[in-house]
Amino acid sequence: MAQTKPQDNESGERQASTSTHVQAEKRSRESRFLRACRRESVDRTPIWLMRQAGRYQSEFREIRARTSFLDLCKNAELACEVTVMAVEMLKVDAAIIFADILLPLEPLGVGLEYAKGEGPIIHRPLSSLQDVQSLRPCHAEEHLGYVLNAIKLTRRTLRQDVPLIGFAGAPFTLASYMIEGGSSKNFDKTKQFMRNETPAWKLLMERVAELTGEYLKAQIEAGAEAVQLFDSWVGCLSPIDYRQYVQPYTKKVIDTVRGAAPLIHFGTGTSGLLPNMVQAGGDVVGVDWRISLDRAWQTIGF
Repeated sequence: MAQTKPQDNESGERQASTSTHVQAEKRSRESRFLRACRRESVDRTPIWLMRQAGRYQSEFREIRARTSFLDLCKNAELACEVTVMAVEMLKVDAAIIFADILLPLEPLGVGLEYAKGEGPIIHRPLSSLQDVQSLRPCHAEEHLGYVLNAIKLTRRTLRQDVPLIGFAGAPFTLASYMIEGGSSKNFDKTKQFMRNETPAWKLLMERVAELTGEYLKAQIEAGAEAVQLFDSWVGCLSPIDYRQYVQPYTKKVIDTVRGAAPLIHFGTGTSGLLPNMVQAGGDVVGVDWRISLDRAWQTIGF
């Protein structure tokens, strides 16, 4: 009769660790949030209520009093702490990693600064093809590894049945920040650049789309079980402009992630763009307060 050699401790620990990871992944996949993302039947439909990170939490304000916003994003332990404390306080269906959509702009070399009381500022905005060509190479693993480390740590720290969401800014929104030099009411510079500097616009959007797709995929590999693509400013465009200047690049990002994890495609002020956003892709399409949910259901058609 054949004898089975006892496993050594290292092998046994590795198998136990793998088993625990598989069980945690199964519990997370069965969560209400991820089932809804996959359009499966759920007892209650999750609703995403956007909030400014931590302003209601004294614990968060204490951390911010001694840590700059950018340093907080770059500190995996602190980013994990503020992510988890929000989940524990609010008892929500899922967590979203503490980060910011503009973090990829810093390694591109445009001079990103989070100015107190003013928000994000770009000190070297883009205005020509030469400016776009001068952007530094940026790779998620190399230049945004601190976000990936925060995701890994948070995934280990969160309750096993709470999914973790990663996110990134969509190509149009990131491009508009780099062209405008910050936020804007009308995005006139972006629209002029988009229409009058066609080669520069295409190159910029191609580069940002490639980086964003790579970044989201790296977040999924680090442990994010869903991701959201934030197109915060795309609502300033007409459907015609969206289809011509934005949709191909957003679709490229979504196609890069397709099948790796559910992707939520979200923009603000986009009630007139929803059919085009559906064509660009996404497992879930987010809407804001400017459209009623029943009309959004009919328009999106999921």
